[in-house]
Amino acid sequence: MAEPILQSNSLNSCQENSLFSASLFKVVFTPNNKTANVDIVAVSSVQGNVTFDVEVSAYGFPIIKQKVSPCDMGLAGLCPMTAGKIPLNFNLPVTGDALEQVPGIAYNFPDLDATVKVIFTMTDGPEEGNAVACVEADISNGKTVDLLGVKWATAIVAGLALTSSAIMSGLGHYNAASHVAANALSLFGYFQAQAMLGLTGVPLPPVVMSWTQDFQWSMGIIRLEFMQDIFTWYQRATGGTPATIFDSLTTVSVQVEKRSLDFIEAGMSLAKRSVAMMPRSIAEPLGQAMKRDLMRRANIETSSGSYIVYGIQRVAFRAGIESTNVFMTCVAFFCLMVIFVSLAVAAFKGACEMAVKNKMMDSDKFLDFRNGWLTVLKGILFRLTLIGFPSMAIMCLWEFTQNDSAALMVLAVFFLIGMTTTLCWAAFKVIMIARRSIVMHNNPAYILFSDPQALNKWGFLYVQFRASAYYFILPYLGYLGLKAMFIAFAQHSGTVQAVGFLIIEAGALIAASVLRPWMDKSTNSFNIAICAINFVNSIFLMIFTEVFNQPRLVTGVVGVVLWIANASFALVLLLMLIVTTVIVIFRDNPDGRYTYMADDRTSFMKSQTHLTTTTELDALAATARGGKEGFNKGMDLDDDAESITSDSLRRQTERLGVPSAHSNQSFGAHSNNSFGAHSNQSFGAQSNYNNQGYGNRPQSPANPSMPFFPADGPRSPPRYQDNGSMRAPSPFDDSPPYRNQNNSPGPGAFRQQNNASPSPWQRGAGYD
Repeated sequence: MAEPILQSNSLNSCQENSLFSASLFKVVFTPNNKTANVDIVAVSSVQGNVTFDVEVSAYGFPIIKQKVSPCDMGLAGLCPMTAGKIPLNFNLPVTGDALEQVPGIAYNFPDLDATVKVIFTMTDGPEEGNAVACVEADISNGKTVDLLGVKWATAIVAGLALTSSAIMSGLGHYNAASHVAANALSLFGYFQAQAMLGLTGVPLPPVVMSWTQDFQWSMGIIRLEFMQDIFTWYQRATGGTPATIFDSLTTVSVQVEKRSLDFIEAGMSLAKRSVAMMPRSIAEPLGQAMKRDLMRRANIETSSGSYIVYGIQRVAFRAGIESTNVFMTCVAFFCLMVIFVSLAVAAFKGACEMAVKNKMMDSDKFLDFRNGWLTVLKGILFRLTLIGFPSMAIMCLWEFTQNDSAALMVLAVFFLIGMTTTLCWAAFKVIMIARRSIVMHNNPAYILFSDPQALNKWGFLYVQFRASAYYFILPYLGYLGLKAMFIAFAQHSGTVQAVGFLIIEAGALIAASVLRPWMDKSTNSFNIAICAINFVNSIFLMIFTEVFNQPRLVTGVVGVVLWIANASFALVLLLMLIVTTVIVIFRDNPDGRYTYMADDRTSFMKSQTHLTTTTELDALAATARGGKEGFNKGMDLDDDAESITSDSLRRQTERLGVPSAHSNQSFGAHSNNSFGAHSNQSFGAQSNYNNQGYGNRPQSPANPSMPFFPADGPRSPPRYQDNGSMRAPSPFDDSPPYRNQNNSPGPGAFRQQNNASPSPWQRGAGYD
């Protein structure tokens, strides 16, 4: 590994109808012994004497130009050249003059973008002076930025940040936990955006391919040998035909495409000679079928026997995964992640209970988690679904274009529909809860953050945003879905993908900069910076398509700039997250590090550090409701068991023992003595109390104008008519109805009018 080398593993055609190709091409040059080892299996249609015009370039800049005669070098089989299959395996001495022309940086710069082009020119016969063939070989020095250490470092930092946020939340420091979780999720999203660049069909410079390969773990593209064997067996057992590229590497070459869309033309031109000799009635349908197959399958097999990979299968090949196994690899790692996290949460619950039982831990530690760990687990699983959605959306949609086997198609349909429906349903629930909070309290943060059931279960969708931007999860899901469709369906057209990415990232940057939907100024800056670098990357991606016909030197330099810019940016983000996480873990008051958000969420969250005066009220309320201390399942205004097909309102009514919705004394929408929207004596919007200063919105049993919860600034309590009092009348008051100055009944007069039944509080019923 320490010895300097220059090597090439594939020979690409650089001329249409080239008469020379190679199914196997391996050349390794070691400057220490001044020798180049050449192993070639070539297919030639050239007959006669030729000369080789050799040109070596680095990042598009020509370094060496030389004319070589195979007869002068004594190369058997090439002087003169004969038609047929030519196997060559020899050591080629390299003179001192050639060594001096190679700069020393060529042996050390990572992911060297160097190319050797050889043009075959006839020196005799009817084609004398004409170029009959052109081949091109990419040169590598063995140094790369695709490092296992980078993958582990980024994965560990992101994982520890998410874990620490969960621990902080379990300890009651919700403000600090939400900040750490928001930054960790944004960083994870940036890693996935880097991986998506590598998954596009755009031809990428070597350093960009290697850099994006460092983040493919975030998409679940991780190679384990025994898993690959299982996936290959499963595909065969379900009627598929697994790819066997890695089984044939000793006899064929694989071209990792980094040029423009010439690879399809190259693959087609190499097959034209075999099709041209057929009758037209057979050749035309066969040619169309070949073209459709080339468009459908990303690993193209040329007529010489070599392969060309690009896009998703380029990433799979660099990861050591067969192209037909990459979908199952992503599915398997997503399922393993869900299983592992579920077992870890259950084990942590058991460990906490054992520690409390053996008096190794205070009984109030992780109290919310221990009493409601199933709801917390549901929220964690929802968050894992959100994290895995980009990967699964891309791979499921791409599998539709591959059709590796019937079973894999079924799995793709199941995971795509299941995950999309789950996230859309969760987003719908968040919007419904927020709208309910706005109607009842004129503030979406009230229920979203005061209700531990909603916060633990649905908080993964909105906790990183300000309360008024609770809806922003829907644009975010749409953003991920659009990128997934462009990557999956436009693999054969890198230009379409680049244009799509440019438009999508520009829209994301504008939306983030104008709306600024995240929780506070620092989090907005963090995410806007990520959107900005993603937009710059989309511009670079457009340059790589060579639609501007720029010199190859420009493409090579832009590739290096992309690597340096993103590596620096990722390092800054990682350091920021590490420092923030360490400070939060070792600080006595983690919530004190962050200013309280303008949406007043900290006034509603039951934080261990912010709310110290309501402990007695919480305990009294929990006792009255018969719930567990620290976590009251009945406190949730959204049924915990509610799903897409459930009738939660009916179950909630039956659980409370309340009569049906059409009874005269109920909580129904049309009852006479109810809390419904149209009741005659109720808290509803159409209640008789509209004439006594209550407004046109339903009233909460807990008046938000009262100082139950501390806030960042003073509230302005409503002034009630005629009585001159600044204090809101309580609906819980059982005293006789007070009268105003006009001796008319006050708002409390609804208690026992018209022989109405006792209130639900007098009957002892709870209120969810």
